[in-house]
Amino acid sequence: MRILLAGGGTAGHTSPLIATADALRRLDPGVEITCLGTPRGLENTVVPAAGYRLELIAPVPLPRKPSVELLQVPARLRGAVRTTLEVFDRVRPDVVVGYGGYVSMPAYLAARRRRLPLVVHEQNALPGLANKVGARMATRVAVSFPGTPLRRAELVGLPIRRMISTLDRAALREEARAFFGLEKDRPTLLVTGGSQGARRLNESIAAAAPALAAAGVQVLHVVGPKGEASPEPAGVPYVVVHFVDRMDLAYAAADLVLCRSGASSVTEAAAVGLPAVFVPLPIGNGEQALNARSVVEAGGALMVADEALTTEWVAATIPELATDADRLVAMGSAAAALVPRDADDTLARIIMDVAR
Repeated sequence: MRILLAGGGTAGHTSPLIATADALRRLDPGVEITCLGTPRGLENTVVPAAGYRLELIAPVPLPRKPSVELLQVPARLRGAVRTTLEVFDRVRPDVVVGYGGYVSMPAYLAARRRRLPLVVHEQNALPGLANKVGARMATRVAVSFPGTPLRRAELVGLPIRRMISTLDRAALREEARAFFGLEKDRPTLLVTGGSQGARRLNESIAAAAPALAAAGVQVLHVVGPKGEASPEPAGVPYVVVHFVDRMDLAYAAADLVLCRSGASSVTEAAAVGLPAVFVPLPIGNGEQALNARSVVEAGGALMVADEALTTEWVAATIPELATDADRLVAMGSAAAALVPRDADDTLARIIMDVAR
């Protein structure tokens, strides 16, 4: 069986794609998997590292406002579809799976032209344009969050990596804190802006380091590849790293996470029962706030607007929350009850059924 998975750009697309690919291999070790991406996305690193074949096509961004670039979209899309058809001729897939984004629209149109069965997976609570189009021609449509407005949507959850979905945070806590150079018994805050980092988070948390230290809260701060944080030394560990490839250990080390509310961040934190403070990205179509809504309403997280995440807000809110063990336990339990941990296997079975 040959399967083509189309998605890329950021970890929001590549992480569920790789999790699905791994689940497909567990179901059928002989399955042939090809991933479709663009030359400038994160997939160029993570897909080959995960052991999967990667084919590349030119990205086709869809500008949100009238512009010269918008007028160029039809020609660029035709060219990307032609390239995608050439990939199909080499790979000869039995089914095409799309995760949205720049690379998926050409894949959807090429699949329709070749009359190939199509499965669409939407990561966010509010779908993008590519998946709105893809859902109209798909055999099956899978979504991560309840109420996602796509035709014939099936709620399966977001595929996440096995290192996360099988994580026992309590069992790994001491090892995880030692791995990052943290003290084993202090309340611990994890800060991450995702694969690209987040300047607002980096600046506000680092400036609040004295207040966090005064409460005895240590920090593991993932600033992103180009991010920076310069907290004042305060005698309490404040560990700054640019990237973490063992997020299972980062989650295990933490009692609380402050992060953006992309689909992967929301799902992974909830799945492992990690209380969260979500700071939705202030650009886009508002999907990050919707992603976090169900966890916040259940009591598993707080949500604060990007512009409201000031140093003063952090100092007034985070130390008290991070040192309230009973509240953190209640929040973690509420979050964990919402999110399926086996979405990767569920989506893989759907794909296999469609391919057959």
